[in-house]
Amino acid sequence: MKRIRLYVMVVVLALVGMMATQASAQVLRDADFNSIGRINGNGVVRDGTGRSAGSFDADGTVLDVKGTAVGVIKDLEIFNTEGTRIGYISTDGTVHDGESKVLGYISINDGKVTDAEKKTIGFARGVRVDWIACYYFFHFFDK
Repeated sequence: MKRIRLYVMVVVLALVGMMATQASAQVLRDADFNSIGRINGNGVVRDGTGRSAGSFDADGTVLDVKGTAVGVIKDLEIFNTEGTRIGYISTDGTVHDGESKVLGYISINDGKVTDAEKKTIGFARGVRVDWIACYYFFHFFDK
């Protein structure tokens, strides 16, 4: 009986571990809800084919696929590599460029991403808003 319980516990823990790994990677979607990439909990960005597209470091540095710094995020502000602020995100999810012009919106509730005219351009539920802005509005991971 103890062996069966141990076996069941091992199987359950293995399943939980697999689900936790998958849950930490969030799908990025286009306006038609098609998968166009993923961002995992560690900040690794993958394109629609699963290839690395770049990453977000813990210190806020944004890296392209070659590992070259392309920007920095600090307190919902986004800077280029020269230190010029190229955008920021308001607490309500509004994304602005460096001149305070509205680029679009990120819904905090459902991850819906819309442009300045409120046209849907994508979905990124469960992803940090600054990462969403870098992906959809500042195009740090475009090829």
